[in-house]
Amino acid sequence: MELNRLTIHELLDNKEIAAPDIFDSLARRIKDVEGKVKAFVRVDRTESGQPRQNPQAETLLKGIPIVIKDNICVKGSLTECCSKILQGFSPPYDATVITKLRAAGAAIYGLRANMDEFAFGSSTENSCFGASRNPHDPSRVPGGSSGGSAACVAADEAIAALGSDTGGSIRQPASFCGVVGLKPSYGRVSRYGLIAFASSLDQIGPITKDVRDAAILLSVIAGYDEMDSTSQRIPVADYTKALTGDIKGLKIGVPKEYFVEGVDKEVKDAAREAIEVFKKKGAVVRDISLKYTEYAVPTYYIIATAEASSNLARFDAVQYGYRPKLPAKASLIEMYKKARGEGFGQEAKRRIILGTYVLSHGYYDAYYLRAQKVRTLIKGDFDRALNEVDCVITPTSPSCAFRIGEKLEDPLSMYLSDIYTISANLAGIPAISIPAGMSKSGLPIGIQILGKAFDEATVLRAAHSFEQNTEWHKIKPNL
Repeated sequence: MELNRLTIHELLDNKEIAAPDIFDSLARRIKDVEGKVKAFVRVDRTESGQPRQNPQAETLLKGIPIVIKDNICVKGSLTECCSKILQGFSPPYDATVITKLRAAGAAIYGLRANMDEFAFGSSTENSCFGASRNPHDPSRVPGGSSGGSAACVAADEAIAALGSDTGGSIRQPASFCGVVGLKPSYGRVSRYGLIAFASSLDQIGPITKDVRDAAILLSVIAGYDEMDSTSQRIPVADYTKALTGDIKGLKIGVPKEYFVEGVDKEVKDAAREAIEVFKKKGAVVRDISLKYTEYAVPTYYIIATAEASSNLARFDAVQYGYRPKLPAKASLIEMYKKARGEGFGQEAKRRIILGTYVLSHGYYDAYYLRAQKVRTLIKGDFDRALNEVDCVITPTSPSCAFRIGEKLEDPLSMYLSDIYTISANLAGIPAISIPAGMSKSGLPIGIQILGKAFDEATVLRAAHSFEQNTEWHKIKPNL
């Protein structure tokens, strides 16, 4: 049995499988295909990467390894955000999600997934370790910024992974790689220990091989955390109990603004076919309108770059991270300039400059404050729509995975690949991407299901029902 190909729930069902055997199987797979996929920045089973499992016998995840994106702090393990500015940074503490995974018995080996530097990007090409590749076609990107997490799960180099989602960074790579990616509601999962990109948008979530595994991992990592002031005191359910398969009478909204010119025909057709599957299972589908959709991208990039420039101001090479070589009499200001100039990549510098500009004196009201007002309108759009329907279905991305290098010289084009995922972060609602088709050239297509804030159960129920009536999630890349 190739253990690396199994899901979390399949491993849990087979009680005789030992934890070291799972890792050994993954290690063999990594050795065979990692040269093509380049999903990891570190694979360290020893020293700081060793698991610290709960010695109590009965734990939920029973030693199953979980891959961690490189922007989530693991005590004693390098956490560099795939940026030179954080070179050599080893956190003195675990992120809350890591503490919860350890308590549930998961093995946090040193399996660290590649990502766009500080989660800035939609292709995982903006990493100081080099680009990751799409397992279905290594000439194409895996999406971003959690491209390493999605690629290793799709390539069976991992059982499951954690990513972070600021504007679609879990769902877009999940769609490109043909796996499941879930962004929880803002405040559902603690952000303590997540190296911040945009603090009002970031969320940690699971990337898995199927919906049941996403429900299992969310049940483990969700919940109130006093270390995160934005964490909400809302009870956490066992989300696997929501996976009944019954969606009869479920009201699903289809926004007309997501099926306009600019969406690839194959993507549009796959989404339409997916909607027919929901209808056949008894869901009630109706057309809706989200009239402020066209403002989502500019609103997002004003808010996200403003918050990014503020968050990245702390990285100055004084206490940790990259320290440049300097002349003997160099001043402190010279050290700051050289460290930040050499430490940050091109996309990070672009976003710092944009963010600093929109927050500067005389422009704050014109850009940042106005963007926050538009964000309220976008949230109101979803509040009204989700009062009429239980969930909303859209394509996850307007296209399949694009070629490596294709959009590097055109950042605006790159930003538009997140056009359908950004709104969920602005509104703070849960959203999941699930496989829903394949293009003629053999690339995965995903659809996105969005729900009411803190109603992850309905989102997972709808996604699971679709998955049980299709075979798209079972298609594996030919590596």
